[in-house]
Amino acid sequence: MKRLTFLFFTGAFLMTMAMCSGAAAQQTDKPAALPQSGFTTAVPAAYFDASGHPGSVVRVDYDSFDYAGNNAPITKTAYVYLPSGYDENDAETKYNILYLMHGWGGHAGEYFEDASGKNLFDNMIEKGDIPPLIIVSATFYNENSDRGFSGSIREFREFYRDFEENLMPTVEGRFHTYAAGTSPEDFAASRDHRAFGGFSLGSVTTWLAFCHDYDAIRYFLPMSGSCWYYGTYGDFQTEKNVDFIEQLAAENGLDERGYFIYHTTGTLDAVKSQSLMQAEEMLKRAAFSPDHYVFYQKDGGYHDFNAVREYLYNALPLFFQ
Repeated sequence: MKRLTFLFFTGAFLMTMAMCSGAAAQQTDKPAALPQSGFTTAVPAAYFDASGHPGSVVRVDYDSFDYAGNNAPITKTAYVYLPSGYDENDAETKYNILYLMHGWGGHAGEYFEDASGKNLFDNMIEKGDIPPLIIVSATFYNENSDRGFSGSIREFREFYRDFEENLMPTVEGRFHTYAAGTSPEDFAASRDHRAFGGFSLGSVTTWLAFCHDYDAIRYFLPMSGSCWYYGTYGDFQTEKNVDFIEQLAAENGLDERGYFIYHTTGTLDAVKSQSLMQAEEMLKRAAFSPDHYVFYQKDGGYHDFNAVREYLYNALPLFFQ
């Protein structure tokens, strides 16, 4: 990966990084110019402390189907973060929404279980780094799921059906997002206010969300994982996947409609190679300008939630601009 490493260490990049560190970007009408590749900025320690204006987390059970199994009716669960000041009776105030997906063996609500994770969201909102938003910590598993690696792959490959048909309509039919209703047309009309991110196999799920649900989602945060639309672990088919993403964007007018992918991994991440291969392929193509795709690494970052919190801190201020 010498070409990619060289890209990160050019003098021009080092000069611009001082001006464009992740969460320093404020919510303005037009985002500041962002280098297309670089390194993330560490989260200030105070962001992990309890906020003076904490949000709340509520459990949402919803009807779905066992899409990776026998299509039997099932009940699934997601956990939803509501920012401080959210009022269920105030239908006039609308909120952006972020869906987050765990990795292999994870579960719904994982992003809120560690207090530092929820505190990060509370503090980013309180300090004005991001606008108040709703965050959904969902799962591609259900009570019947085979949680082995192969079974997990089957589950996340079918998750987009649960997302489109059940999870998104349930959550956004209950909470105050920019969607006027729960039809595909309503979600398409509000795509500028919706994001999807995930870690590890959740990152792979995020790439598939782009492939299947670009009509409903504008912002994507794949953390430590590449696109497996074609292939699978160890058979990444990088060029074929990037060809597909490029063609998908071109044929559906996404350059004009807008989309933004903040792709990231850690320099010590055990599975970083797949992300590096995809980043190198995407960065060399003119179709993926910094308005549409950037790739950032956490220096010294491992495949863990410490890195995930830094990715969120750097990426979220760039969403919903």
